[in-house]
Amino acid sequence: MHYMKQKFQAFGQWLITLFRPYYAKFNQRWEAFAKRKPRLARWTKRIGFTFLAFLFLFQLFIFAISLTTPSKRELSQLQTKAASDLYSADGVLLGRYYTQYRIMVPYDSIPAEVLQALVATEDERYFQHNGIDYRSWGRVLYRTIIKGDRSGGGGSTISQQLAKNLLTRSDYLLFSLLINKVREIITARRLEKAYNKEELLALYLNTVPFPDNMFGIDVAAQRFFSKPASQLNLEEGAVLIGTLRGTTYYNPMRYPERATLRRNVVIQQMEKNDYLSQQTGDSLQALPLELHYDPEFKNEGIAPYFREFVRREVDRVLEGKTKENGEPYDLYNDGLKVYTTLHAGLQRQAEESVRKHLTEVQHTFDKHWDGFTAPWHDVTTIEFAMKNSLLYQHLKAEQLSEEAIQQKFEEKDTVTIFTWDGPKDVVMSPLDVIKHHLGLLQVGFMAMEPNTGFIRAWVGGVDYDFFQYDHVRSRRQSGSVFKPVVYTQALRSGIDPCEQFQNKLLVYHEYAKGDWWIKDPRKDDPEPHFKPDGTDLDDWIPQNADGKYGGSYSMMGALTNSVNVVTVDLIMRTGVQPVIDLARAMGITGDIPPEPSIALGAAEMSLYELIQPFAILANNGQKVAPTAINRIETSDGTILVDFRQQDSVQIVVPDRARIVTHMLESVATMGTASRLRWKYGLYNQPIAGKTGTSQNHADGWFIGYTPKLVAGVWVGGDSPLVRFRNFENGQGANTALPIWAYFMKEVLKKPEFEAWQGGSFPKLTPEESRQLACPMRIKSPEEIFQDSILQDSLQRMELLDSLRTEFVRDSLEQGGEG
Repeated sequence: MHYMKQKFQAFGQWLITLFRPYYAKFNQRWEAFAKRKPRLARWTKRIGFTFLAFLFLFQLFIFAISLTTPSKRELSQLQTKAASDLYSADGVLLGRYYTQYRIMVPYDSIPAEVLQALVATEDERYFQHNGIDYRSWGRVLYRTIIKGDRSGGGGSTISQQLAKNLLTRSDYLLFSLLINKVREIITARRLEKAYNKEELLALYLNTVPFPDNMFGIDVAAQRFFSKPASQLNLEEGAVLIGTLRGTTYYNPMRYPERATLRRNVVIQQMEKNDYLSQQTGDSLQALPLELHYDPEFKNEGIAPYFREFVRREVDRVLEGKTKENGEPYDLYNDGLKVYTTLHAGLQRQAEESVRKHLTEVQHTFDKHWDGFTAPWHDVTTIEFAMKNSLLYQHLKAEQLSEEAIQQKFEEKDTVTIFTWDGPKDVVMSPLDVIKHHLGLLQVGFMAMEPNTGFIRAWVGGVDYDFFQYDHVRSRRQSGSVFKPVVYTQALRSGIDPCEQFQNKLLVYHEYAKGDWWIKDPRKDDPEPHFKPDGTDLDDWIPQNADGKYGGSYSMMGALTNSVNVVTVDLIMRTGVQPVIDLARAMGITGDIPPEPSIALGAAEMSLYELIQPFAILANNGQKVAPTAINRIETSDGTILVDFRQQDSVQIVVPDRARIVTHMLESVATMGTASRLRWKYGLYNQPIAGKTGTSQNHADGWFIGYTPKLVAGVWVGGDSPLVRFRNFENGQGANTALPIWAYFMKEVLKKPEFEAWQGGSFPKLTPEESRQLACPMRIKSPEEIFQDSILQDSLQRMELLDSLRTEFVRDSLEQGGEG
């Protein structure tokens, strides 16, 4: 500090020494002038001090504002907000994340004619000034102040307009316009020092807004002409440059005549500035306006539910990672490249399979309920749906009363609803729309590779524009698709798969928490009447879906035919907690109540969770976590995260995994999923899987796998009340399995899906084959007796038919002779 003080003092002395002679002469002349004209001298002195004070304050004002604007160094490192791209594993652009949708293009990719049109129209002296065009200022002042003409345009240069695009205008009350203008001027000057003229033109065209809220020349070119900016011709470029005067007023799609006139003005400006000859300009002005409008260009592509899942995953995996300036990465503005595991071809096939089946099953569902009162139209369900709607939340934010909101929901208006024939405009009240959409069956579909964990297809609902709730991640009662977990644990607990389990109805009493006492209703066994705490016993009577009992099953037979009472017997023997522990290890993270009813799918689980145990079984007992992101790169190609190699964990020993897979093959061949073969033609293909149907058949499931791909399907309503009235229509084999069949049938035959074709499940060892070498079902004596009676009756009927045939033949012969 002392050193700096000495320096300032020395500098001050130097100034005094330098100006002392001039000050002495000025002082002598001023004193003489003050004596001759004292009054004028006093006023001159006051004005002079006032001017100096104003000049000082103005400089201070400019200095203060300059502190709020980006420095030259910051501007030289400027990266404009750019959309992040999302790619499929086969190189298809799935969509983009953005706040302002733009694609950055370099200067040399923009046609020279477009750049010339920009300069000629927006800033004729662009290459002569250093960011501020004082001649334009004079022109604006002359027209607006002297002539009173406010239509002559502003005096802002391209650099100033770019500064305006880059800065966020702030509110400074009465001084907002002045302060913001000064900030833009300072920034424009600094931009001119940080970049050359060509770089500034490219930066401007990449940031300026065009019609339809398109940011940047490349996005606008693809929107209105279905081509990148590099392929624009002169007249197309003139159309886009012309819209900069007013993006709404000169929107070429909405106002083609205005856009054509404005295009011609741009061409005339190019003639005026010697970029075009008059002959060429006249011929271009005579051309009609030709657009190739692409309304879906900004549409975010296929797999919208998957893209939303990836968005959250990106936020999670990039948490804690920062850029060089210390700021966290921003998916919406940093131009990241997100490469996913999803395969666009498989995704399209999945979406087509969903559409094909749900169109049919929805028609059946509507006919099924025709003439009946839909249970989901009850007051409680409708009120719950209404209060969870965006409209209700919006009206609530406006502080409307419940009565006023109810009235709004009952008012009819023209609205767009979802149908399988496409969006349809109808006159309906919001309540009617809720009832209509509640009656639609929804879907969740997911496919992944068991050995890599790569997610290849993801369908979270019937239409993301109408229903954002993702049914791949939503939890519903799992039904029988949870049974393979129980059977796997039974094998791990040492239960012999060839043991015969009685198919009989039993009553289970919970004597204490987790302590169950079993009673055979056909026997008069003694039983406790109360729990230790004196409360009544809780009865639970698990039943088979088909209501049939008798005989016995091996484990494979019970799983093949989805016999509920045998599955309950197994979980009672293994214990509930070991099954829960295995489920956790296999990837099920949701709440699993410690109750034996989980064996029959009473717990709510998501498709995302339930597909993982099947993937483990398909991968010989090894778990590879589902992976949606392959890698993430910055805009310059730097890899931020890489998930191309995933670790595996052995959850189930290989021999147990092979045995359960063999059981599930039986399900697909001769069990509840056998229609895969006889109805959908999936012959001679190694397929293992399990159907599932929840209570009251509100949820239909099917999860199956081939050696190279595992896929799962859930079908049901947003509310469990949305369901078929009977098991035949509502079972998973009828609602969910067909989607899997349509999907896998195409995957296994189309050449483009060769990577997921072929292969076989691991063969059972001789010892494993011996463990399964037993009858799948043994009939009870009663069934054998009934079968013998039935067989005897059939034989008698055949004998009677034979005798009747001989009698008729003899009668005809005798009649012929007579």
